[in-house]
Amino acid sequence: MQDLKRRTFFKLGLAGAALSIFKPSKAAELIEESANIKRMAFRPTVVSTWEHGIAANEGAWKILSANGKALDAVEAGVRVTESDLTNRSVGAGGRPDAEGHVTLDACIMDEESRCGAVAYLEGIGHPISVARAVMEKTPHVMLVGEGARDFALDQGFEKVKTPLKEVKKDWKEWKKEKKQEQSRINNENHDTIGMLALDQFGNLSGACTTSGWAYKMPGRVGDSPIIGAGLFVDNEIGAACATGMGEAIIRIAGSHTVVELMRQGHSPQIACELAVDRIIKKHKDLTNLQVGFVALNKSGDYGAYSVYKGFNVAVNRDEVGKLEDAGYVKEWE
Repeated sequence: MQDLKRRTFFKLGLAGAALSIFKPSKAAELIEESANIKRMAFRPTVVSTWEHGIAANEGAWKILSANGKALDAVEAGVRVTESDLTNRSVGAGGRPDAEGHVTLDACIMDEESRCGAVAYLEGIGHPISVARAVMEKTPHVMLVGEGARDFALDQGFEKVKTPLKEVKKDWKEWKKEKKQEQSRINNENHDTIGMLALDQFGNLSGACTTSGWAYKMPGRVGDSPIIGAGLFVDNEIGAACATGMGEAIIRIAGSHTVVELMRQGHSPQIACELAVDRIIKKHKDLTNLQVGFVALNKSGDYGAYSVYKGFNVAVNRDEVGKLEDAGYVKEWE
């Protein structure tokens, strides 16, 4: 009996010694270390459409590399492109519709499936930030036209004058020489920057912004501001964005389709390829019908694919940025 008491006392003494070693402050340190290890499992990544995505990704990476949120990164990233007045497919430097009005579309979506969008917004330089304000400061998802503009001004967004002088000159020449012929969507006349980001916390967000199809019919809105078409984020699975002929993308709810294909177990690359195949099957005539998809999953794996050759994506991870050509189905004729 005495031997049993001695053994019990010895065990209790060891347990007490162990507890004394791991003081509350040390326990907190261990918890924090465990959280850091968990965060390290996620590889911050940002991908975006087209060559102008290189500069946009740099803007996003400044936030991701400083342990920032994916939502803040994608907004900051595409704002870089919106600010580039030499860009003719995004922001205030974009080409107008057939009547000479530059109308802007944008949407944004975060890891909680919150989303905001603006469409047919005129005279405001950063539609992506207005879209975020719609998401965070209203009960709505989308505002359009004058309502979107009034909201933007109420929120303190500055006015910009559009079209730019040189853009207006080009539009006048188009009116005269092209005889209202619609310009085609291709790798020179692409109409979007879409961006997806994964942060160190394992959260995904996306943004999409455009001035739309050059010389479009007045009132036309494409896929870019439409959640599920131009952009979709599901934080359990992945995110996708689209570029090209918006009408074709809308017909298959393109970005949502890509994410759902990833949910079924497909890689981001295969999901993009299957979505492009679906678009091809839905159209009898593929003349000038360029569409591209980009996808990013929770592991940081990404993919991109298009109908025609010429689509490329900018990628940043581990401080290294690069431009990659996407796979495609057809050569331009």
